[in-house]
Amino acid sequence: MTNESPASASDDVGFELYDLRVEVVGPADRPIYCGARLGDYFELHGEMLKLPPGQGFSLYSLAALLPLLPAKQRMTDPHDWMSTDAEIACPDPNCPTRFRITRIGRRRFRRSDVTAVTPPDGRTK
Repeated sequence: MTNESPASASDDVGFELYDLRVEVVGPADRPIYCGARLGDYFELHGEMLKLPPGQGFSLYSLAALLPLLPAKQRMTDPHDWMSTDAEIACPDPNCPTRFRITRIGRRRFRRSDVTAVTPPDGRTK
């Protein structure tokens, strides 16, 4: 038993994830075949994908990016390639488009808000 008050941060079991921004980047002098425009983007806040009003994003491009996004959201060692490599090629081999993944902030999540499963240590608070 501790002497901490119920409102202390250590009583709340949780974790942090990076918010991400995925932006369509160059080259500006070549055609884009996925329907995107340079500068189009979406943001990922936790598990919520957010698009600006009136903007879409190619399903095929999104499918190429999805496996990387949860890993890019997590804290990584500075020497891990996931910490430094930020550009992903368009899945169409004829399209020169790249997508840049940028970590734009960190967000804290309470475990109890995102799952009903009790953690291995049995702590719920």
